[in-house]
Amino acid sequence: MTVNLGIYDQHQALEIIRGLRGLNIVGADLVEISPPYDPHGTTALVGANLAFEMLCVLPGVAYRV
Repeated sequence: MTVNLGIYDQHQALEIIRGLRGLNIVGADLVEISPPYDPHGTTALVGANLAFEMLCVLPGVAYRV
């Protein structure tokens, strides 16, 4: 099973999300993680990482280098 993020792979998606830091983001959405179609948990792990990164770029979140 392959993780499909549209036209981006997971590394590109992380770079895009991280590039949003400093913007006035008011919300984020992660759509369609389906455990029945993810027997090894790969998609769920990528989804959790993307959701975490989305939370990290929200305004007011302290950023450490």
